[in-house]
Amino acid sequence: MSTATIAQKTIEVDQEGFMKDHTQWNEDIARELAKLEGIDELTDRHWKIIRLMRKEYDEKGDGPSIRRLTKESGVPIKELYQLFPKGPAKKAAKIAGIPKPTGCI
Repeated sequence: MSTATIAQKTIEVDQEGFMKDHTQWNEDIARELAKLEGIDELTDRHWKIIRLMRKEYDEKGDGPSIRRLTKESGVPIKELYQLFPKGPAKKAAKIAGIPKPTGCI
């Protein structure tokens, strides 16, 4: 297990940089993680997805698949790829401070 300093806080992360303890997450961490993922600014649409990811994880123990994410958020898949390029479910999960969804390769 390794650690990373994100938003001036030491966080335990896995080999891919996903947070190991989602309770350490906060919005400052999300903003910094987003920048590390190439997303300069989190808009209201980003936050909608991030909050949904966290809610699903809290309720079900896993982040939603891309299909469920589209259905539950009302954000079309094309827009998800614009918000979170190159793997919306995986990237949104990382920024939301939850483990990589099991449906992601």
